[in-house]
Amino acid sequence: MMQIITGFHAIEEKVRAAADNDSATGLTIHYSKIGPRVKKILEAAKKANISAAKTDDAFLDGLVQQLPDGARDHRGIVLSVEGVGAVQPKNEVEFDGWINQQKLSDEKATVVILDSITDPHNVGAILRSCDQFGVSLAVLPSRRSASDFSENEVVARASAGASSYVPVSVVTNLVRAAQKLKDAGFWIYGADAGGTSVQDISFPKKTAIIMGSEGSGISKLLSEQCDSIVSIPTCGKIDSLNVSVATGVLLYERYRQELSAK
Repeated sequence: MMQIITGFHAIEEKVRAAADNDSATGLTIHYSKIGPRVKKILEAAKKANISAAKTDDAFLDGLVQQLPDGARDHRGIVLSVEGVGAVQPKNEVEFDGWINQQKLSDEKATVVILDSITDPHNVGAILRSCDQFGVSLAVLPSRRSASDFSENEVVARASAGASSYVPVSVVTNLVRAAQKLKDAGFWIYGADAGGTSVQDISFPKKTAIIMGSEGSGISKLLSEQCDSIVSIPTCGKIDSLNVSVATGVLLYERYRQELSAK
């Protein structure tokens, strides 16, 4: 199976991740022209022992032909990933093992649970916020989401490469995952309108935030696992914030509280 990645940020982060993990197997850079950004990527790829092949735009157009529209703009460079690395990201962690470690730890941890968020652009943008605000784990369901990485080219691009770094667990049952988080000492917050303003909430050391789909929000069974519902005060004329923007706001407030406590 081959994964095709486009976008300068996403390719740079994949190359950097390969260098950090000493894992360049199956990775190939294909490029048609050398500008300053491409030259920088090629230099980093060489240091990471990633092979590079000079080609033309027609060949690159063929590589990206099956990608969603938003990922086809290759700008003269494409990264192909073949084999296991194309299917199993190195930052994907086994949930139960991670939870068992948390039961033994009193360290601060932040978990984001994505409930039925199917737009890979939103998932990518959320992972970017997760990276910037120190999220310990992002949890996605194996069904009804962008978690199967069949569209991970878009996720990688929208995340500006953060999808290579943020720890991610894909689980079959989010309700069960939330229950296990509570057993490990996490407080569960569901993001929804009408809840307690985030300004009035002091997030505890172990915090999990559930983000629901824009269409239907958090599912009923999952909302029943929440210790509290948190909302973001706004003043606009439309109904709500985009889910990726809302996630960024909540994660910033969580991070701001952590900095204020130091």
